[in-house]
Amino acid sequence: MAVFRSGLLVLTTPLATLAARLPPILTSASRLVNHTLYVHLQPGMNLGGPAQPQASPVQATFEVLDFITHLYTGADLHRHLDVRILLTNIQTKSTFLPVLSSVQNLAHPPEVVLTDFQTLDGSQYNPVKQQLERYATSCYSCSPQLASVLLYPDYGTGELPLEPPNALLPSTIRPASPVARSPRQPVRGYHRGAVGGTFDRLHNAHKVLLSVACVLAQEQLVVGVADKDLLKSKLLPELLQPYAERVEHLTEFLVDIKPSLTFELIPLLDPYGPAGSDPTLEFLVVSEETYRGGMAVNRFRLENGKEELALYQIQLLKDQSHNDNEEDKVSSSSFRQRILGNLLQPPNERPELPSGLYVLGLTGISGSGKSSVAQRLKNLGAYIIDSDHLGHRAYAPGGPAYQPVVEAFGTDILHKDGTINRKVLGSRVFGNKKQMKILTDIVWPVIAKLAREEMDVAVAKGKTLCVIDAAMLLEAGWQSMVHEVWTVVIPETEAVRRIVERDGLSEAAAQSRLQSQMSGQQLVEQSNVVLSTLWESHVTQRQVEKAWNLLQKRLPKAHQTRN
Repeated sequence: MAVFRSGLLVLTTPLATLAARLPPILTSASRLVNHTLYVHLQPGMNLGGPAQPQASPVQATFEVLDFITHLYTGADLHRHLDVRILLTNIQTKSTFLPVLSSVQNLAHPPEVVLTDFQTLDGSQYNPVKQQLERYATSCYSCSPQLASVLLYPDYGTGELPLEPPNALLPSTIRPASPVARSPRQPVRGYHRGAVGGTFDRLHNAHKVLLSVACVLAQEQLVVGVADKDLLKSKLLPELLQPYAERVEHLTEFLVDIKPSLTFELIPLLDPYGPAGSDPTLEFLVVSEETYRGGMAVNRFRLENGKEELALYQIQLLKDQSHNDNEEDKVSSSSFRQRILGNLLQPPNERPELPSGLYVLGLTGISGSGKSSVAQRLKNLGAYIIDSDHLGHRAYAPGGPAYQPVVEAFGTDILHKDGTINRKVLGSRVFGNKKQMKILTDIVWPVIAKLAREEMDVAVAKGKTLCVIDAAMLLEAGWQSMVHEVWTVVIPETEAVRRIVERDGLSEAAAQSRLQSQMSGQQLVEQSNVVLSTLWESHVTQRQVEKAWNLLQKRLPKAHQTRN
């Protein structure tokens, strides 16, 4: 059967029964759709009758909100799919309006429409499929060559235990009111509300948060998107998507799921944001993790003469496939960890490098642990060119940089035996841009020449892959000598701690050293692969082996390394 890039799944089974059938339905749908799967809830709709079915309002109850959470939780097992539950026909009691009076445009027009509707004999019954196609095209903009598939009986309902007719989903949404909520209790609608977050690599837990906010809001939803200082404490902040990219993905998702709303997306620069200051807001959607922040927002509002917001707390989604060093909830930080070792940008063509040799440039801020990564790559078969060792050769008496450096900085940088005291020299240049430039203008070209000579040595030894280990790789412009840049990142606070422990410097001196280098963020922007030594040794080893194995797959056969 053909596989489609985008699809529309029309669910017609009553929610209580549908919940148990959902996993195999999503599995069946994931075999047919490989990118965007829109979901339209129309429980009780009959596609087998003589009349063409019409879209009708679905009462927004807590059961419906729980089902939305349940569906996105199930969708997390199919991460290749961008699932989007469409909310236009899900309405609060106070705002029952005619549904889909015009065809709704979607960012990715469905190429196939799927349904869980059951025909009597389980066949692909053409009149039902025609009804389904007409229904889909009357509601949404679809591909002109729209295909249709009846998923029953492929999703295997016969193998499922029979659910009691009134079975209820676990409660996942908690309103602020102390009154106990009931699943079939209608959800109140509000004119304006807010939700906030980082929204990096928009995932299913984000989608639950945003969907609940969209159901509650009837006119406008304000979305605060964390930026600047609020990103500093994030895990692997260097791998966060830029603000503009996060906003772009958010906007497309929000307009797709509820185009009748007005959305205001603004940078969130402090913990309160617009929720703390906007008197017209009525509700705030938070997660279990940010509930205390929501309470703090309300205290801040009361202190400033504004009414409290109604808080809606969303249960965290559990990540069923997290690694031992990852959080057990669905989170962007885990997704960023999984990017480590992946190819982020295509490699560079370097025809001027020695034929048959593939060159990696390994870099990272001081204290990042790149030398330990270089050793791991060496153990896997790479030929290592250590720029520090080349620097020692360059600085040694009689070396190509020795005399120019002594002439530039004076004989008081020398040990009694005439060798250059690199600690004294370092104290002169770190934190002094002018002095640093004088030194690097002398030394960097010399080390680059020595590195090229080492490449020739590697070729002579029959090596096909070498790594230039250099903290200043990008500052020196040596990326022109490598096919790929691999960067090792670490939080600056951890880098300072390591430098102090390793080199015996003060914290101030360690920070000064880091300030003289490119930041981790700047390095990552020019990198093909990113790694981190933040966790235990075996986690670093797993990252390096993953990166190495992916490298072997993309290397030309002539460059593949034999241990």
